[in-house]
Amino acid sequence: MILAKRPEIDRFLARPDAGIRAVLIHGKDRSGVSERATVLCKTVTPDLNDPFNVTVLTDSDIDGDEARLEEALTALSMIGGRRLIRVRLGGDKASIDKMLAAVVKTHGDGGFNPDAMLVIEAGALGRESALRKAAEAGKGSAAIVCYEDETGDVARMTREALAGEKVSLTSDALDRFVSRLPRERGLMRQEIERLVLYIGPGSGRQIDVAELEAHLGVEPDASLQDAALQAFGGRPAPSQSGLRRALAEGESAVMAVRQASIHLGKLRRINVLQETGSGAKEAAKAAGVFWKQEAEMLRQARAWRLDDLDRVLDSINTADVATKTTGMPEALIAERLLLEIAARAKRLGL
Repeated sequence: MILAKRPEIDRFLARPDAGIRAVLIHGKDRSGVSERATVLCKTVTPDLNDPFNVTVLTDSDIDGDEARLEEALTALSMIGGRRLIRVRLGGDKASIDKMLAAVVKTHGDGGFNPDAMLVIEAGALGRESALRKAAEAGKGSAAIVCYEDETGDVARMTREALAGEKVSLTSDALDRFVSRLPRERGLMRQEIERLVLYIGPGSGRQIDVAELEAHLGVEPDASLQDAALQAFGGRPAPSQSGLRRALAEGESAVMAVRQASIHLGKLRRINVLQETGSGAKEAAKAAGVFWKQEAEMLRQARAWRLDDLDRVLDSINTADVATKTTGMPEALIAERLLLEIAARAKRLGL
């Protein structure tokens, strides 16, 4: 079974189908994957730290040791209650992917303890993934694809969180705040919590754009946004300056690479919306573009087509992995990425 639309995902997470024994949750936003997995796991057992009914494994735990996972899936509860086996994958090793695909099929068919629930958390899996295919195809399994939250979903999440604390934003301030939010669930939640503390939980206050700007201030993230904007606009020197300024202000190279990915996502969104009939300004607003950057973003979107963005995305993903695993100087990796993007932009006529 495949679940991709937000309403059907939310329904399933709150009350999973009785016949489903194995669930794969995957996507680029690892915070979003973890958040959804936690919601699902709590339907199996309210205590996710229960040493008797909950087993948590990583890819390093099961790499070359398939029996360890099978033993966890075969074990019966010693004190009653349903067993939960949670597998968190940090990489995309082919042998683990293939092994888990076989486990999902067997468990989905009731081959292990049929009352146990297997929940697997992974990064974005391509169509060629054996694990993804097995989860999607099995009658006793499900695959949940976590796409990046749309601007409307982020706005809804923000409104609901603020309303729960009895505070709010004007419509213009909400648009401004949402445009500044990172598209990773964990970071979003942190920024919303920080805003609630600024307004005053339970105060009943509503703030406007001017007061919101006082809260947002001039953050290092603003320099990273400018660095990405300049790079995709074909301006290498200002992009390089923006990056160095952000790093001097305490921002990380990892976030610089992430900001480039966010900017690319906005350009992609504008392209897709315009291809489906949306007007330029409408597409820019839906993509979460700040109104002061609208003209520049639309100029860039006219030059950056989807194929061009896909090629740059490969470079961004490579840089993202390199900043976290290679031991190379992170600042140089981010700087090289932005200069590469700026060079591509120039070749596109920007």
